Amino acid sequence: MKIRDLHAQGYSIREISRKTGLSRNTVKKYLRTDPGRRRRAPEPSKLDPFKGYLDGQVARGVTNGTRLFHEIRQQGYTGGYTLVKNYLQPRRPARTPQAVMRFETEPGQQAQVDFGFFGYDDVAGRPQKLWLFVMVLSHSRMTYAEFGTTADGTAVIRGLVHAFQYFGGRPREVLFDNMKPVVQGRTEDGAVIWTPRFLDAALALGFQPRACRPYRAQTKGRVERTIGYIRHHFWPGRTFTDLADVNRQLFQWLNTVANVRPHGTTHERPIDRLATERLEGLPDSGRWVQYLLETRTVSRDGFVAYGGSRYGVPWTVAGHPITVEDLGERLQFRVDGVLVAEHPPAPVPGSVCRLPDQWDGLPLGGPMPTRTGRAQQIPAPDVAVRDLQEYAVIGGTIQ
Repeated sequence: MKIRDLHAQGYSIREISRKTGLSRNTVKKYLRTDPGRRRRAPEPSKLDPFKGYLDGQVARGVTNGTRLFHEIRQQGYTGGYTLVKNYLQPRRPARTPQAVMRFETEPGQQAQVDFGFFGYDDVAGRPQKLWLFVMVLSHSRMTYAEFGTTADGTAVIRGLVHAFQYFGGRPREVLFDNMKPVVQGRTEDGAVIWTPRFLDAALALGFQPRACRPYRAQTKGRVERTIGYIRHHFWPGRTFTDLADVNRQLFQWLNTVANVRPHGTTHERPIDRLATERLEGLPDSGRWVQYLLETRTVSRDGFVAYGGSRYGVPWTVAGHPITVEDLGERLQFRVDGVLVAEHPPAPVPGSVCRLPDQWDGLPLGGPMPTRTGRAQQIPAPDVAVRDLQEYAVIGGTIQ
């Protein structure tokens, strides 16, 4: 009571401590329990005007402190990173650390490859999906990635070629998961049975394929972590118009963020360590370009099914085999080596992409061509017409 009385008279904590012989911490403790004590109003924080934005981004799944710090800096925030980090910490989902054993590889020795599944909502609000091809050079941690609508054998080979071109060369071996386009199965003693088309492409590109042991995905932990890095740092809240647009954004992000920031393990920038990689040159395209082509058959109405969508070609090649070359930002369709149509990739799977002059010159309403060797349905029986005198002869009225 004496402490509270002195405090009510205006004495400071130091003066109350001297008058009562109690320590200042003891004086503070009893004053904190005083319901009548006047509490100082909290000072406004530089982060206050931006907390609503941060809460909205966290609700959308964006929890990376560095990214959010740079975003609010562009909006006028003048405080430090620590305020942002401390504010986000209790709002992030808890993580459970796992113990792993790390190993390093020699420069130019290995790259790791995998696909990741990324969901999004199209312009109509319908859920859609994209596949992300990722390659990481194990020594430098240099990363290449591209989105696509499929994760089939052609997507694997196309991603390999584009990654080698991006890095300026190829490693001696590439490590894969046991994905179906690459690994067909295993023998009784555990030897890998490679998919023939993929193995031919690997030999043409000049690298040795390797496969992880089944159920040991952590063997290629570098690419697994990189997919997670893209999933949490690039993808949340991203907006794009089509496949080409999102790949342009991804390519810019690789060049300005992912490959130029100090890596958490090496503490060096991947772009700088790339200079120490001992990569081998990519063989002449004549050896491997055939593996980027897929063969389809043109439907009767002049469409080619590819990547879950339908692409129009001239009606004159209906029923013909046609090759499809996926160049990333455009698709080329050839019949007997002649380019007959070109389309940008469909914005969403299930699209129908028509050609402006697709049916020009198509005869409408004319007779269907007759095909030999086939039966034909007719509207009525074919009855022979005879002269009336023939019937009279048959009846015996005319001799």
